[in-house]
Amino acid sequence: MTNTKETIEVLNDLIQINNDRIAGYEKAIKETKDEDEDLKVLYASMIAESHRNKIALASEVQALGADVESGTTTSGKIYRAWMDVKAVFGGHDRHAILSNCEAGEDAAQRAYRTGLENENLPAFIRDLLIQQQQTLRESHDEIKALRDQYA
Repeated sequence: MTNTKETIEVLNDLIQINNDRIAGYEKAIKETKDEDEDLKVLYASMIAESHRNKIALASEVQALGADVESGTTTSGKIYRAWMDVKAVFGGHDRHAILSNCEAGEDAAQRAYRTGLENENLPAFIRDLLIQQQQTLRESHDEIKALRDQYA
């Protein structure tokens, strides 16, 4: 029973991280200039990626008989508030927005690493998390490469 409870907690934490990511990229879309349509398309694809992650995680939570988290993490809310402050002082240029997005991607990677540290996760859940972490790592690297172009 403890293993099931721990698994549900890990899954719900990662659902919240994906909710943070969705909210962060929605904010990034709003802050991105119209001439940077390529970034808006990229951010929209990352929102869709997190929705897919969230659906897969939520299915497992429901299969375990628990309620699915619908909110965001406190740290995610703090991160988005920091984006607001930086936007006021730093403008809305590509480099600044991409830097903020990379920080969010770093947070997602840390969350998945932390979740995978739980030794009691069933193998199929661990495999799901590793696959999602890899997909998110690819997105992180794409954001970082774009950010480096505008350094």
